Amino acid sequence: MFRHAIPIGRIFGISIDLDYTWFLIVGLLAWLLAVSYYPAEFHNWTPAQYWLMGIATAVMLFVSVLAHELAHSVAARRRGIAVPRITLFLFGGLSQIASEPTSAGDEFWIAAVGPLISFALAALFWEAEPLVASMPQLFATVKYLAFLNLVLAVFNLFPGFPLDGGRVLRAAVWKFTGNYRRATMAAAVTGRFFGFVLIFAGVWMALTGAFFNGLWTAFIGWYLESAAGSQFQHEVWKSLIGQHRVQEAMRRDFPRLPGSVTLQELVDRYILAGEGHTFIVSEPSGPAGIVTLATLRAVPRSAWPMTTASQVMLPIQKLATTGPEAPLWSALEKMGRDGAEELPVIEGNGVVGMLSREDVLHYLRALQTLAA
Repeated sequence: MFRHAIPIGRIFGISIDLDYTWFLIVGLLAWLLAVSYYPAEFHNWTPAQYWLMGIATAVMLFVSVLAHELAHSVAARRRGIAVPRITLFLFGGLSQIASEPTSAGDEFWIAAVGPLISFALAALFWEAEPLVASMPQLFATVKYLAFLNLVLAVFNLFPGFPLDGGRVLRAAVWKFTGNYRRATMAAAVTGRFFGFVLIFAGVWMALTGAFFNGLWTAFIGWYLESAAGSQFQHEVWKSLIGQHRVQEAMRRDFPRLPGSVTLQELVDRYILAGEGHTFIVSEPSGPAGIVTLATLRAVPRSAWPMTTASQVMLPIQKLATTGPEAPLWSALEKMGRDGAEELPVIEGNGVVGMLSREDVLHYLRALQTLAA
């Protein structure tokens, strides 16, 4: 989802990234605080103090968001679900949970712990207000962070996907019906409903004078509706794929080449001739690895005539792979977890096919056409 993110470190083994949109919202929030909220609440400060407090408060808000997302991530990892990274972006934060929970109980606790942490932070900042009352700048920051964490907790409890309240709703419906797909569809439909409500409310506010607040409300509504709609489509596709297998969608006519081929020959004879962008490198003992355009770009152009495919290939043993009998949906999820665009399909000691996201989408479109 986030192709333009800056890694800033790791916490509990989880990578923390900043999407470029994070800088936009931090700057906007700092500006609003510096020119509107703080001058109205606290008089006789210098412009530099207003801006300093605006920036500090905006950054601390995202520290609170990070704590909220870390709570989700730690709860997921305690239940055996990998969480490779957390990304902070325009609308807050997103934990990249590698797979869905296996029970309604796990789903409930993973979802609920985030708002609980936000409520706890709001209470902590509220309790700290009397302790820092003699320090105006610190008091201003603590007071506003108490309010923002309360808003964050309450907003996330709206019962619509992708908010935490939507996941709690999904857990409840899942527990009651025993049907994960039906529960997800219910949470997605509810999320779309709340998204449309916010869009309508935002447009109404903008037309009645509160233009900026209305625009922001409508923008949040659009994001919720879009995310919930994507989840709805995700479940439609998952239902459509059903029990179909990898061998039904994979390509069997993938290009192979000997390991002795130089990278210059690879470009001239294969890539420029339209033979493909991913190649299986075959040795006498069998398939040994793959070469992709990314592999090629990592080698200086001047070295292409002297460098062979076997020298730069990615070994098969180190690649994410799948089997021809594996469920197609599981293979698609594996591509998502591992960030792979293609999976070699292995049977015995040989590569019998290649499966890409485009292959799956093409297969999905064919299934949709036949269903229609």
